[in-house]
Amino acid sequence: MSENNKLGSSGIGGQAVLEGIMMRNKDDYAVAVRKSDGTIEVEVEKYKGITKGNKILSLPFIRGVFNFIDSMILGIKTLTLSASFFDDEGEEEPDKFEEWLLRKFGDKAEKIIMRFTVALSVVIAVVMFMLLPLFIADLMEKYVPGITQSHVPVIEGIAKMIIFIGYLLLISLMKDIQRTFMYHGAEHKCINCIENGKVLNVENVRSSSRFHKRCGTSFLLIVLVISIIMFLLIRTDTVWLKYLIRILLIPVIAGISYEFIRKAGSSNNPIISALSKPGLWMQRITTKEPDDDMIEVAIEAVEAVFDWETYLRDNGIALPEDKKEETLPESYEEVKAGSGYNWKF
Repeated sequence: MSENNKLGSSGIGGQAVLEGIMMRNKDDYAVAVRKSDGTIEVEVEKYKGITKGNKILSLPFIRGVFNFIDSMILGIKTLTLSASFFDDEGEEEPDKFEEWLLRKFGDKAEKIIMRFTVALSVVIAVVMFMLLPLFIADLMEKYVPGITQSHVPVIEGIAKMIIFIGYLLLISLMKDIQRTFMYHGAEHKCINCIENGKVLNVENVRSSSRFHKRCGTSFLLIVLVISIIMFLLIRTDTVWLKYLIRILLIPVIAGISYEFIRKAGSSNNPIISALSKPGLWMQRITTKEPDDDMIEVAIEAVEAVFDWETYLRDNGIALPEDKKEETLPESYEEVKAGSGYNWKF
């Protein structure tokens, strides 16, 4: 299972991309990709999120939903960037829709596509994980004997979990997704390696856990669990109002979930650790053990944006080179003083 990260949160996070890893530290993020010729290509850029410099949007419970949107925007942006590393290996002509966008919007076409993709992704997620389970529960209440309105929230909660777990299991069967989950494991292993005070190298990363409490999988599971609890408490018999409430409370649910994940990532409190376990169990699906080539890519991504050596030293961890320096005598006088021998020349 996951490691209790003794140094606490390093502040870095990331995600798997096409044949690579994205790592983010504050405003800097790096995308490292293993190309077909075996080389690793790294690109470093800056991304200032929606909450940057905005005190209101940075407040606890408010920042959660905006940080989630930021994660989706950056996620799609880095996936597109990782795909561009392979363009030279077989450039494709833009289709008619892409040509129309370029003519119509010019340099802004990419941003428009990205915003549309994020919006579409949010809509699909809301329909699939929030509205569809309620629709299934309502159908069962209407057509299955013995099921009453009081059973609907429970059936809705069960349907949410079945859809979520089923979706993850289904996509995990795809070959490309399996490799992505391996890179996801490499990302977690690198962060765990650093946060447990180990030197960042292939051997130490390989032996580190692939499960981490700040994972997006855990966040999504917490969102579902909190939504189940909330809708068990908030009830109405008006059909249209039930669906509206589920949409309106999404920011509230996301805000609470974000604060929990944020706290879990920097705390070894036994209660928080216990509450984090279901999310870690789900990571058995979304992370897989990476090979050494993938670990090397993850290390490159980390080192491009994060000074892990300074981080370890600031947390009282001596690196091998520090220990060597400590054992070397500084001068001849030190040798004389420490030898216990009466030197004469």
